[in-house]
Amino acid sequence: MNTSQGSLFEQTPSQPRLVRREAITDEGLKHFQDAYPGKEISKADLFYYVYGLLHSPEYRERYADTLRKELPRIPRMKTYEAFKAFSDAGRRLGEMHVNFDSQHIYEGVEIDYGKGSLSPDNYRVTQMKYGKGKNKTILHYNDRITITGIPLEAYDYVVNGKPALDWVVERQCVKTDKASGIVNDANNWAIETMNDPRYPLDLFLRVITISLETMKIVKNLPALEILDN
Repeated sequence: MNTSQGSLFEQTPSQPRLVRREAITDEGLKHFQDAYPGKEISKADLFYYVYGLLHSPEYRERYADTLRKELPRIPRMKTYEAFKAFSDAGRRLGEMHVNFDSQHIYEGVEIDYGKGSLSPDNYRVTQMKYGKGKNKTILHYNDRITITGIPLEAYDYVVNGKPALDWVVERQCVKTDKASGIVNDANNWAIETMNDPRYPLDLFLRVITISLETMKIVKNLPALEILDN
């Protein structure tokens, strides 16, 4: 046997393992710990503090010009209580946003499923549309299913310049990319990955819950009282 090329079962050097690195430096953590002597603050606490702070309307307004040009400035609050309030809020927001698929389906709307029993095909979506005159309290999910009574305050939660619900309406559809000809079909994801043909419908209802709960948390964030550096 020619061994110059190695055995079929020869062990190869192990690949370098992925190493998890903290995005928050030790120096950054110490900068905040120094502001609140005697208080225990972890990198996770600081991470969620940043996430909560970035949801503050007051923060976004005060630093609007800077945020358009450079990385966000993360100030320290005057009191530990304010820091903790932002951190706790950020933790609740983060857990809800990451685990969006497990949030409760909003039950405060009326859903007209049409007449007769429903089959999986009846949940197929091509392009959701709002009501006549862009009435966003109404959503025509498809030719058979219509949602009414959508709370308008749910559209106050904006992600990248657009209400989160609008993103669902835009992305949960069947669309052909003009350049490549590739068909993006939300129904395939629903059936093949989520094993649930009504996934796009439930996603819209879950995002109503997420939007309302997000705005409830945001409205209760503390005032921006910044510690002088």
